Amino acid sequence: MTIKAVLFDFDGTIADTQDAFLEIINELADEFGYPQIDHIQLERLKNLSSLEVIKESAIPPLKIPFLLKRVKKELGKKISQLEPYQSISCALKTLKEQGYLIGIVTSNLKENVMAFLEKNELDQLFDCVYSGTTLFGKDKIINRAMKEYQLKVEEVIYVGDETRDISAAQQSKIRMVSVAWGFNSPTILALHKPDFLVHNPTELLKVVAELAKH
Repeated sequence: MTIKAVLFDFDGTIADTQDAFLEIINELADEFGYPQIDHIQLERLKNLSSLEVIKESAIPPLKIPFLLKRVKKELGKKISQLEPYQSISCALKTLKEQGYLIGIVTSNLKENVMAFLEKNELDQLFDCVYSGTTLFGKDKIINRAMKEYQLKVEEVIYVGDETRDISAAQQSKIRMVSVAWGFNSPTILALHKPDFLVHNPTELLKVVAELAKH
């Protein structure tokens, strides 16, 4: 059965938010009681799974929801400075022209995503944007998107940059394309066994085209 929909993660997949996140995390370090992170430490964290990153942070579990809320709020103030990754904009336009349903499933705020898409003139490419409040549990959002658009698992691909994206796709029983240009390193992504691992948007288009043949 052919692919009908390509769902994307937002941060680290479409939007280059890494520097902004690092800046915000360090600004909030004293308030939430964790050490600041430099670029060397960041590179080490990229080789850890999403769960391992949280354990390494030493942030009390009860504080994590409040920290996430603040990070999203502060990120909203930096949206005007953010740019899309590499040639992802061209890939998105190509997929739209080819007739795929294009959506976003993210743990970021919907208003942040919409502001970014409008600023970068990408808003017309997306059929839907689904947002969740927690780091984990994206599978529930993916399932909601599939239900609302009456999509079968064989008809959907999820594209993301973190190990938690792989877990979400596996839980939703849809195919996962991990991208090597976001937060997690290709090494740790490969260990979590996505269906595909791509290093640039051109490779992503090739994977979608290949899947569309079956």
